[in-house]
Amino acid sequence: MSQKYTISVLVENHFGVLARVSGLISARAFNIDSLTVSTTEDPTVSHMTIVVDAEPVKLEQVKRQLGRLIDVIGVQELSEG
Repeated sequence: MSQKYTISVLVENHFGVLARVSGLISARAFNIDSLTVSTTEDPTVSHMTIVVDAEPVKLEQVKRQLGRLIDVIGVQELSEG
């Protein structure tokens, strides 16, 4: 059974990172419900907040694959509360 999950991703602020991250998620047949990108205090780093509708097992796979992307600094699943 799928449910909504929120993933926080820190990425290097380079051209094309948003396309690579969203492409990886959509290639796994996940629907992105929400995607927010903002800068951080460090202008070379951006923060992405992604809400996806997924099954828990497949979500873990996507988090691992996101972590393998070159421009990704860190991936964390945010829990409610």
